Formats: sequence, structure tokens, C-alpha cells
Amino acid sequence: MINDLIADALTRIRNAAMRKLNVTTLVHNKSVEEIAKILVDKGYIESYNVIEDGVKKTINVVLKYDENNKSVINELKRISKPGRRVYKGSKDIKRFKNGYGTIIVSTSKGIVANDQAHELGVGGELLCSIW
Repeated sequence: MINDLIADALTRIRNAAMRKLNVTTLVHNKSVEEIAKILVDKGYIESYNVIEDGVKKTINVVLKYDENNKSVINELKRISKPGRRVYKGSKDIKRFKNGYGTIIVSTSKGIVANDQAHELGVGGELLCSIW
């Protein structure tokens, strides 16, 4: 049984990118689906779609590569873990890697990227970082 579905999803994406796979499958969860939506919006993955197989749902993620067949994702890291949660206020969530990276934040307004959380003026739990 998987306890941390977000960490499992990030690891699956990271491993698929290292193996140069085009598609990987994630275990479905609302928060994992929101993270996939942010990754598509920011241009780190091509697309995703939710597949229902009876009661079981999965998410197929299409990875993105540049013209040299190198993954667009340099680093994908879980920040807040089940044993150690990391929270930041709205004033502390600004830019990551001088704007080249993104921190995904779970706020009271939903799961958003760091720049959107700063615009909304809300803080929350830092889920993961990507660049």
C-alpha cells in the first residue's frame, strides 16, 4: 500500500524521464491530478488524461523532451513529507530558481503554483519543487 501518493507520482515521473519513456502511469488522486494540471500549464509535461477502469482510476502522463531528446524536467523533488510538513506564508512564497522553477503549494484556494499563490496572497504547505 502506498502511503504518500504525491511522492509516488513524482518518483514515477522522474524514473520515466530518466529512462526516456514517452508515457507513464500514476495512481489517481485529486491532488495528483491537480499537480499534473500545473505541470502541463507550466510546460513540464505534454499532457495527462484520467483513465477509469471500473472503480480504479489511473492518470496517464505524456512526458516532454527537447530537440536533443533530453527531458524538460531537470529536478523534481518532494518538499513536504508525511513525517515533516513544511508551511510558508504568502510573503515567503515568491520565486524559485529566479523564475525558472516552480514550487507547487497546497493552499486554502486549492493546489496552485508559487507565483499564483503569491498573487492570491495565500500561503500553505509546500508540496514539491520542479525546474
